[in-house]
Amino acid sequence: MFAKAFQGRTVWLSGHTGFKGAWLARWLTQLGARVHGFAQPPATRPAIFEQLGLAKKIEHETGDVRDAVAVKQAILRARPDFVFHLAAQALVRYSYEHPLETYATNVMGTAHVLEALRWLEKPCAAVIVTTDKCYENREQDYAYSEEDHLGGHDPYSSSKGAAEIVTSAYRRSFFGRSPVRIASARAGNVIGGGDWARDRIVPDCIRALKRGAAIPVRNPAATRPWQHVLEPLSGYLWLAAQLSQPAALDPQLASAFNFGPEKEANRNVGELVAEILKNWPGRWEDKSDPNDLHEARLLMLSTAKAKKLLHWQPTWKFETATARAVAWYRGVNENAAAAESLTLRQIAEYESAARALSIAWASN
Repeated sequence: MFAKAFQGRTVWLSGHTGFKGAWLARWLTQLGARVHGFAQPPATRPAIFEQLGLAKKIEHETGDVRDAVAVKQAILRARPDFVFHLAAQALVRYSYEHPLETYATNVMGTAHVLEALRWLEKPCAAVIVTTDKCYENREQDYAYSEEDHLGGHDPYSSSKGAAEIVTSAYRRSFFGRSPVRIASARAGNVIGGGDWARDRIVPDCIRALKRGAAIPVRNPAATRPWQHVLEPLSGYLWLAAQLSQPAALDPQLASAFNFGPEKEANRNVGELVAEILKNWPGRWEDKSDPNDLHEARLLMLSTAKAKKLLHWQPTWKFETATARAVAWYRGVNENAAAAESLTLRQIAEYESAARALSIAWASN
């Protein structure tokens, strides 16, 4: 699995108290890594970080990526073999309310991680995670590739586009001859158990279903590249594993990569809600408002580069990803102590499915 790249190795992971970060931290521990997490306290209640008991499974450090000194001290103290930078202000609507916090976290936070890595005088593979929303979205039936223009209408999207520009500039300015190799990763919309954020469609669905209420849907026609949380995480892990190989390997690896589903998983929000209701019966109501804050209506990613250079591909189809996500929430709703066993079971199921498809990371 992942060519055993993480067995006995040290990983510095920012954002491990969040949804994606907690899944990544738990998967890394399963792969035999020593994980040093750096993040603010969980932003939600409940929080998957606490549901998985991660504070006892990894080295947990409370810190803020906006604090350059703390970031540098944490990275140099850990002396990591791998870095995954996931800490972010990740909500579009929140970014309208708190634009300066969003830019400070997503742009300067990324710069602080990269600046700290300049002082790490040892081999390290670093993956800077941004988002599919970093592209200048033209709202067309078009799959964005890594060479397309960066941008963003809202503070969140533009902050992630800026983080990509900062990453590229640091890589070219300071890491040409460094033992540290840096790539960035742009993922589509992620679903899965343990996301409790506000103003996200799946958590909104689960909260309503638990109450027996109608699900409020703001943008039923908005189309997104939906994928289970394990899909992009497998991409991040495999990209890092490949980056850690001798520098003589393809220099194109130290660059940006998209990780998204196949085209059939580009569904609108109404279709996603309908699929959720197949697994947890309920009802929804249209709460769209033409005067609401702007959010992209059409967004797709091309993963041709990841398929060509990494031999990575998605594992679970849209229906499977949705069913697994709902199964996690229903299982935890019935038994709050089941979060970790459900998480580990789904990781094992995902690994098995990828192995059956002979996907590169699962076959090494």
